[in-house]
Amino acid sequence: MTSFEELRTKKSDAFNAWYGNGNGNGSSEVRKKPLVIVCIPAYNEDKAIASVIMKAQGHADLVMVGDDGSSDHTAEIARKMGADVFRNPKNMGKGVTLKMLMDYARELNPSVLVTIDGDGQHDPDEIPRLVEPVLKNEADVVVGSRYVAGAWMDAPRYRRFGLRVINALTRPDAEAGGVKDTQSGFRAYSSRALGVMQWCDSSGFGIEEEQLAKAAQHKLRIVEVPISVRYNGVENPSTKTPVRHGMELVRGALRIIVEERPLLVFGVPGVVLLVAGLIVGVELLLTFNSARYFSVPTALIAVFFVFTGVMLDVAALMLYGISRIGRKIERKGYD
Repeated sequence: MTSFEELRTKKSDAFNAWYGNGNGNGSSEVRKKPLVIVCIPAYNEDKAIASVIMKAQGHADLVMVGDDGSSDHTAEIARKMGADVFRNPKNMGKGVTLKMLMDYARELNPSVLVTIDGDGQHDPDEIPRLVEPVLKNEADVVVGSRYVAGAWMDAPRYRRFGLRVINALTRPDAEAGGVKDTQSGFRAYSSRALGVMQWCDSSGFGIEEEQLAKAAQHKLRIVEVPISVRYNGVENPSTKTPVRHGMELVRGALRIIVEERPLLVFGVPGVVLLVAGLIVGVELLLTFNSARYFSVPTALIAVFFVFTGVMLDVAALMLYGISRIGRKIERKGYD
């Protein structure tokens, strides 16, 4: 496993490769080359990881593999293929693995960081298509999309339907400027975007949608480019069942919505309940004043509505304040 000290040595090597003679004739002129790093999160992918690494190496200066506690030979094969391998002691989730890779890669100050899944679904030969907008300073985050013109995938109908449902459920929370493929793991990031991604904390598959949410919050430029995605012939296209995968993504989307829009999620229902409770209470008092009849059940309902409404509004304000403070801390750390 690659140690942090070894990474520092590679940082020096990468720096030397990034800066060199500009004209090759002995001049001291400095020439700056883009440094491209490819990060591959993998879990039990020993059947496909070698091919993914070999193709990625043709388009990158450095390939890093994050082995998420695999029980097969993923790490050994990746190391033999010449990739830098970082291992989790146990299966901790794609989000944890991806964040670990990005943290290590950020130490090398890459011009572009590319993430690609290790199961062979994506074509590493399409890496230049994702890198180009970043190098041209046209984007900070480039999403390899299955749903834009020019994209291709051979997914069966049930999987296409499931993917579209999940994208429809998670797209609103991402606030990602109309990104159609919120779940694609094939992406490219600028050095500026890497500074923002460090604040993501999703441990599982929800990391992709959280990254888009963070990018949107920090006004990063997000674009989509068409890619090809292969499902037929891929031995393990998903490490979880479709239901578990979908529930995890929806749960992550709800968490982001609650964190980013507490006034909408808690504040609005709280106000509605509070107003409803006050209306019921006023009606109860008017009835008692005119008919001298006091309904205990109605009174309990009014008290419940008012109490619940107040608690929801208090929670909304507290979460909103915490969210604002968190964003300020993020911006300060990012700047």
